Amino acid sequence: MDAKQTVVLTLLLLSPATGAYGPPGEPTRLIPEVQEPVTRVLPPNNGAGPLWCYGAPLIVRDGSNVYVSISETGPDVPPLCNTRWRLWLRDRDGWRVLAAEADYREREPCPLVRLGPKTLLLSANPSLEPPGTHYGRCRPTAVLFRLMGNQLTMQRESPAWENNPTFTDHSYRGIAADADRHEALLLNIDARTSEQYVSFRTGSGQWFAIGKIRFPIRSCYPQVALRNRQAAVLAIGDIVEPVPEWRALKRSVLKRHWDYVFRRLFYTWTPDVREHPFAAPVEIDSAEETCGHILNLDLHIDASGRSHVLYLKRRFQYDFIRDRFFPNQPQVQTLMYAVLSGGRVIRRRALIELREGQPGIEPTYARFHVAPDERLHALIAGVDRRGPKAVFRNYWADIDTDGHVSRLAPVDWERPFSRFFTATPRGGSQPGPFVDVFGTIVGENGRLWYGRARIVPQYH
Repeated sequence: MDAKQTVVLTLLLLSPATGAYGPPGEPTRLIPEVQEPVTRVLPPNNGAGPLWCYGAPLIVRDGSNVYVSISETGPDVPPLCNTRWRLWLRDRDGWRVLAAEADYREREPCPLVRLGPKTLLLSANPSLEPPGTHYGRCRPTAVLFRLMGNQLTMQRESPAWENNPTFTDHSYRGIAADADRHEALLLNIDARTSEQYVSFRTGSGQWFAIGKIRFPIRSCYPQVALRNRQAAVLAIGDIVEPVPEWRALKRSVLKRHWDYVFRRLFYTWTPDVREHPFAAPVEIDSAEETCGHILNLDLHIDASGRSHVLYLKRRFQYDFIRDRFFPNQPQVQTLMYAVLSGGRVIRRRALIELREGQPGIEPTYARFHVAPDERLHALIAGVDRRGPKAVFRNYWADIDTDGHVSRLAPVDWERPFSRFFTATPRGGSQPGPFVDVFGTIVGENGRLWYGRARIVPQYH
């Protein structure tokens, strides 16, 4: 790459090993094999869309099968709880609905994880109130699916919670699975206190109340990871704009009173979710001083117990804020990466950074992909601003044995993904040669798409 380009690419590899894609130093590429629509979703107009739970998994791979949880909007059902979950399966015959809830009683998408071979767990949050109720009571429920040949069994379970929390249609749920141990961890926010309550499911199917997590401010959209009973949670602060001058200008320009800001990124962990409470949350990063924006993207616990974090940081939330309060300062968009050990940040760096007015790649979204030998890759969405015309693309970031990105190459989907989930170990999917993608594509609203790409040696 041209040294003048403002693209900084680095990723730490903590446990190099020879893997399925050749020696660790050998470059790889991502070859698309499938890109197809799954279904179209009508807007629920309830404040949550089908990808709203971006911190919690919606797609898992189990062997050769892929499953996704997709919200369906109920015709003529008033919000807020006007959707239902549907479990979709993709096998050699294509896509079909495997199971669905009978009633439209959900506001948010229902996350999905894999507990082990042919065993799935779906997190539901059905309303207890009449249709049309806003901010009403809900009952968190887990739905266990087991597949025996062509037969599907479905069993409803009740997670255990400490005390008597207030759960509503704004649940901001997080979920993770450890498929090797057949265990799961579930989070749900208390509507009164903004504390995240935690419930743990053992491999034998028992649920235990694990207490609660109190962040310094209300924090939502959590990514959760669970490995050998070590657990980690990444969440973004979600509060009304606290600075009166910034709030007044945004309301004047945007003509709306809704103004929640996402500027402080928090992390907490426990070495053993059954034996130790979650530690006091630490603040990984902040864009508070410049009225910026942070988007938490992904989380992974590696074999050594260290947590890898991926997030997007924008210096100024809006250009008009910069123009009024921070004149003559360039806008900066950065894809950030951090490593934590024992609740302490031990590495933080920019993977891709674009400064306003300079050529480069402007990152807009990303997810980790974990190889069977623990190598980290990243699937990235971004705008290439190095030529005369800006082009939106997906990119594959490859990591060599020294922990540097040896290659950042476009992924040749017919149409690039804009917002997406991937089948991930924290959702119970086993690492492998496929990258499974579920989300939206550029230039099309309402339809949800699936993509599958294979990791192969660069010179294969």
